[in-house]
Amino acid sequence: MKASEVRELTDKELVERLEADKDQLTKMKINHAVSPLDNPQQIKEMRKTVARLKTELQQRKSNEAK
Repeated sequence: MKASEVRELTDKELVERLEADKDQLTKMKINHAVSPLDNPQQIKEMRKTVARLKTELQQRKSNEAK
């Protein structure tokens, strides 16, 4: 998910997507530990997506406080 796509989400969608992606990242890590994934780059991409979502949430909270 690109940063421009993240900015288009509403606050509620952002929180829901963040929780879902965190869960998916955890599952991917566990599955990779048990048997290697076909494409381990997926873990890296998911981690970046979670970071983008968290960053956008923090920026919105910061803007509301001002």
